[in-house]
Amino acid sequence: MSSFIVHSSWLIPIYSLIGSVLTLPWSLGIIRHTGPRPAAYLSLLMISIAFIHSLLAFYVIWGHQPEQLIFQWLQVADLDLSLTIELSPISLGALGLVNGISLLAQFYALGYLEKDWSLARFFGLIGIFEAALGGIALSDSLLLSYGLLEILTLSTYLLVGFWYAQPLVATAARDAFLTKRVGDIILLMGLVTLSSYGEGLTFSELEKWAINSNLAPLTAALLGISLIAGPTGKCAQFPLNLWLDKAMEGPNPAGIMRNSVVVSAGAYVLIKLQPVFTLSPVSSAVLIILGSVTAVGTSLMALAQIDIKRTLSHSTSAYLGLVFIAVGLGQVDIALLLVFIHAITKALLFMSAGAVILTTYSQNITEMGGIWARMPATTISFMTGAAGLVALLPLGMFWTLQRWFNGDWNVPKWLCAIVLFVNLLCSWNLTRVFRLVFLGNPQPKTRRTPEVAWPIAFPMVMLTLTTLISSIVPIRWTFWLSAVPPFTDKDIIIVQWAIPLSIGSGIIGCLLGIVSPLRRSWTRPTQLYLRFFQDLFAHNFYLNRVYEVTVVAAVEKISYLTVWFDRHVVDGVVNLVGLATIFSGNILKYNVSGQSQFYILTILIGVSLLVCFFISEEWGMMINYWSSLIY
Repeated sequence: MSSFIVHSSWLIPIYSLIGSVLTLPWSLGIIRHTGPRPAAYLSLLMISIAFIHSLLAFYVIWGHQPEQLIFQWLQVADLDLSLTIELSPISLGALGLVNGISLLAQFYALGYLEKDWSLARFFGLIGIFEAALGGIALSDSLLLSYGLLEILTLSTYLLVGFWYAQPLVATAARDAFLTKRVGDIILLMGLVTLSSYGEGLTFSELEKWAINSNLAPLTAALLGISLIAGPTGKCAQFPLNLWLDKAMEGPNPAGIMRNSVVVSAGAYVLIKLQPVFTLSPVSSAVLIILGSVTAVGTSLMALAQIDIKRTLSHSTSAYLGLVFIAVGLGQVDIALLLVFIHAITKALLFMSAGAVILTTYSQNITEMGGIWARMPATTISFMTGAAGLVALLPLGMFWTLQRWFNGDWNVPKWLCAIVLFVNLLCSWNLTRVFRLVFLGNPQPKTRRTPEVAWPIAFPMVMLTLTTLISSIVPIRWTFWLSAVPPFTDKDIIIVQWAIPLSIGSGIIGCLLGIVSPLRRSWTRPTQLYLRFFQDLFAHNFYLNRVYEVTVVAAVEKISYLTVWFDRHVVDGVVNLVGLATIFSGNILKYNVSGQSQFYILTILIGVSLLVCFFISEEWGMMINYWSSLIY
């Protein structure tokens, strides 16, 4: 029985896909008299079965060696394309995390979207979403993972554009789709290159292949950079980070998934690709630079946002930036812990933010205030999620950073500075949001805000308990994926002060959030330098404008040039041939006399001209031949 549970766990992602198919009668309007809620119930049933199955499989395989299931897909000559599934504590644990958050997000959506006319369509799309995420968690095949990432990109486009009748939503969905496609195309180039060097396209073989590989330095660097591009888009890292901000136009239940497990899927693939990045120091340096720039830049962006969902989405990019740094340093176990803790706490924060939006009908935090007494469950959920995300109280992120800085790893001083700075800015941002939304005097939109209904409150309470319990994971973690590097005496000072400094940075961030003035929508700083930085951070360092005058302008000019070439050169040649045919036909029609001797004469003249042409060619070749002999 235990063996059957484990070996049938590859079917778990298909459960969500079945739930998506079962919603079609309601999504397509075939069944109308029952309303769309039965579709939601069927989808919830299937994800519940998937969650239970994943938990049982994780329990059975805990403490056992990883196993693989290989499905032959295509075998032609030397080409062997197999789809490999890995059954290990890591993969099944990731699958359980995906299914658990998906179950709570679907339950949350049942209350959040209960008045939406297209509720069945949402649950149909979220089923495809979950199937792709579950497949990525189990996949050991690069080819299969790439295909599932493409499905994930398509699902993101459909869910962001769920309310497609709104022009802003349609634009956001298009931008998110195209931005992620940039990274996907470059990732495909890297996978094709990797396969050309004889690799079996499985993650489990990458480490052995990387040890025995003899790639040229330039080739190894380009290969690593191309494989980084895909996760860069999926994890919303610079310069492909703005899509996550725009994706906040979609429904909040989808935002819960997107900011927790979807970005984690990109980081999960990046972690499994880490052996390739050891081939070139350039690849590791690119990971560290991208992660550092994103972590610091998006933390500053979050401080100037007034949309409650955007304040949280920018911090998602910041913490995924720390994951990039950890992978660049080869510390993949720490990267996994960061992904795990961030996924749970960020899902809880987005649930509480969605509850506030639902009751106030607003996402502008400057229009809120004083709702802590009216919405106690939401307030506690937000506080727990915020405390779990920053290294202040002994919760998940605190123990993760403690594990990072406890002396098992060589931690550079610059890394310590970046982590402390990000922790400080995140604490500042979350304290600022908490003061504006939950504390202070009630505003016009928050004077009569009731607590949310139980379908929304129940997932928040369950995830609050999960956030508190999840601290056990970094405390009891054993290093499974990477060997612990030797510890040197020069890092003793860093280890001794890293954790106190982490707590201190969280305290300083909270104090800054407390003492900084709360500015409502009608007030702005009078100092020019403060106004300059506020606009700079609020407009995302004007990256949109930079892209407009560089990438977008270049594509537009190339498009105009292509259109001109097609219209005047390609169409010109085709039109010239057509006109020549018309004119020659008009000329020849006057030679139609009906007399056979005239037709015979025409044929003879044509044949004579051809014979003369070939004879002249032969004489020319003979003359050249004799000339070469003479001279």
